[in-house]
Amino acid sequence: MAIRSKLPSSGLSIFAVMTAMANKHGAINLAQGFPDFPPPAELVNAASHAMANGYNQYAPMVGIPKLREALAVKAKDLYDCEVNPETEVTITAGATYGLFTTFQAFLNEDDEVIVFEPAYDCYVPGIRLTGAKPVFIELKAPDFRIDWEQVKKKINGRTKAILINTPHNPSGTCWTESDAIELSKIVEERDILIISDEVYEHITFDNFEHLSILKYPKLRERGIAVFSFGKTYHNTGWKTGHVIAPEQLTTEFRKVHQYLQFSVSHPMQHATAEYLTSYPEHHLELPAFYQQKRDLFLNLIESSKFTYKPSTGTYFQLLDYSGISDKKDTDMAELLTKEHGIASIPLSPFYKSGSNDKVLRFCFAKEDETLKKAADILCKI
Repeated sequence: MAIRSKLPSSGLSIFAVMTAMANKHGAINLAQGFPDFPPPAELVNAASHAMANGYNQYAPMVGIPKLREALAVKAKDLYDCEVNPETEVTITAGATYGLFTTFQAFLNEDDEVIVFEPAYDCYVPGIRLTGAKPVFIELKAPDFRIDWEQVKKKINGRTKAILINTPHNPSGTCWTESDAIELSKIVEERDILIISDEVYEHITFDNFEHLSILKYPKLRERGIAVFSFGKTYHNTGWKTGHVIAPEQLTTEFRKVHQYLQFSVSHPMQHATAEYLTSYPEHHLELPAFYQQKRDLFLNLIESSKFTYKPSTGTYFQLLDYSGISDKKDTDMAELLTKEHGIASIPLSPFYKSGSNDKVLRFCFAKEDETLKKAADILCKI
């Protein structure tokens, strides 16, 4: 059967490739972004309790009320944003699903979407599947700051959306107040949608504050904010998240959601609602929790030949290996995995045309013992 691929240039994601390589060679996996420690025991127990108490059939399409209400309270507490839980919060099967549903709900053929690269690898395929076109703006290492004058030059009559991500994966950088202000000015008199990937909202360091679009009225009124419970509660395998958007946008989002997924795991929603309301301090403690791991990892590799600028958000750290090798990053990542037993993620797959930067991304959302073993290997390279 002849098949005309909708994604002819796409193969396995770099995450699947590097994780498979790590598994094959028994390498320490600091590539794919998931913790090697468990979720809070109370959260797991709450999920078991929900199953035992009969929450095993379809949940409401938009999500259970208790969870949506708790998220509205959280948005008010963190971002001083009034959110209607009935009309502005939708529970999703993870953040990637939330992004893809947004793309399908709002993008049309030949629309243009501004994408900052290095860009998380699901963005561009999701945009292209709608017939829309990604318009790339490159962020330069090592700071990965946005040139807002360049953004203005890229905007035209076909610009439908700007896709933003802070804290930023894969660079590990966070927005500053000036970024939010500049974006607000740009969209103020334009009919442009803001799609905001905020999955690492609670993982910021060195007194950096997460600048959600929910904090800024001009962005909030035209914005769709996408969040992940998996990053917050160390349970990426549950694939749960949520989207917050104004009622008009939420209505369109849900039109697509009802056919793509309809509803999200019922017991997991009850467990998340129970934990969020009973342990609201958990997400407030995450910055210190992960900064300790970042600092431990960086202190342990201080004597290595890798150089770095400490990440200010996410649970990823970029390491520059230019003092070690001239190999391209994909080859260097393969060498480290096969020959040295430590897996990382090269940055070039996050760019449309690749990258010549000698940089690899390492995940430090790991047990301290795992980080010590990994650092010992890196210091010997």
